[in-house]
Amino acid sequence: PVTCGSAFKDKGVQPMLDAVVDFLPSPEDVPSIKGFDPSDESVEIDRKPVNTDPFAALVFKISTHPFYGKLVFVRVYSGEVKPGDSVYDSTKSKKERVGKIFQMHADKENPVDSAEAGNIYTFVGLKNVSTGDTLCDEKNPISLESMTFPDPVIEVAVEPKTKADQEKMSLALAKLSDEDPTFQVKTDEESGQTLISGMGELQLDIIVDRMRREFKVEANVGKPQVAYRETIRKAVMNQEYTHKKQTGGSGQFAKVLMNFEPIDPESGEVYQFVNEVTGGHITKEFIPSIDAGVQEAMESGVLAGFPVVGVKATVTDGQTHDVDSSEMAFKIAGSMCFKEAAPKAHPVILEPIMAVEVRTPEEYMGDVMGDLNSRRGNIQSMTDATGVKVIDAKVPLSEMFGYIGDLRSKTQGRAMFTMQMDSYAEVPKAVSDEIIKAQRGE
Repeated sequence: PVTCGSAFKDKGVQPMLDAVVDFLPSPEDVPSIKGFDPSDESVEIDRKPVNTDPFAALVFKISTHPFYGKLVFVRVYSGEVKPGDSVYDSTKSKKERVGKIFQMHADKENPVDSAEAGNIYTFVGLKNVSTGDTLCDEKNPISLESMTFPDPVIEVAVEPKTKADQEKMSLALAKLSDEDPTFQVKTDEESGQTLISGMGELQLDIIVDRMRREFKVEANVGKPQVAYRETIRKAVMNQEYTHKKQTGGSGQFAKVLMNFEPIDPESGEVYQFVNEVTGGHITKEFIPSIDAGVQEAMESGVLAGFPVVGVKATVTDGQTHDVDSSEMAFKIAGSMCFKEAAPKAHPVILEPIMAVEVRTPEEYMGDVMGDLNSRRGNIQSMTDATGVKVIDAKVPLSEMFGYIGDLRSKTQGRAMFTMQMDSYAEVPKAVSDEIIKAQRGE
């Protein structure tokens, strides 16, 4: 069945909800939910949708309430929990205490005595949970399949207009990033600017508008910037680095021998770390520090300071000192080993590529396609739909800023488009040179 309507105009919502009740299976009729043991992902666990099974629930949304604070929306798959009970967040390995339990009806909170299998509830009092976390019984832990969230592809700098707005802005951004896993906040170490990043211009515009409306924060917003990445194209083998520092008392010593290789982009992995040290040349306790050092170095690439992805790091050998070796020394050695290898590994800049769909009347096809080509777009297909032509293309995000205005002017406002993140691809040399110059302020 297909139901039509508009949430904005409150049309067709009730028939859609009735259809959910009439046509979709009751939670009691669905099969057991499958999860895995948090300590061993190979061990599968079943939970039946009944109150007598151990408690298991998935956090699917978080919002902020002016009186109750953090509202955590959960779908309870099995078991039962009451206000005051403790639950275990198996994703973060932390205990949380449930304060109040509500069932939401629009914006009204209706208190309930317990949360039971098959229903959706709102918990108050959970401090550190995030969207996608599993809540369960600590004595019977389970991890449910979580949601995957794409990395942000666009960022802008924001700064408060007054000193009074500074503290309010930090609080507002923290709450907003809690609500939306695709929205991230960070501070640029060099400039001290606050950078907010997300999946598109519209999302960031809404965030800034919500700061103003809900949190009464006025902010200046910079121009959107693309979230570029760096990667390597060539393997560097047997890269050696020795960290040695002698001062009064005990010194610092760590020696590592490492290989750095590009990861096949098709694998979807952004980083791999492999330990191939044999013979105890590096004590096992120092291996995680080498890993941490490499990852820290990858936060800022050698070309333009963008995060590095697609690297397999393998530590093959090294040396420790009975007195002077430490976790910090091996972290520095791992970091510096990557920094020295990176320039030899043919580093390149990657840019986000968007899957763009344009729907336009046929008479504007030529102008629309010409415009997409001028934006370094790659036309994938052209198909017919009711009364319009549909163009599918892959276009770099950096070329799509302001596209809606250009599309309207070329088609007299009769065309529309959608776009979503597709992949990362290597930036052409000429464009790469311009990006590097801009990042270095040349």
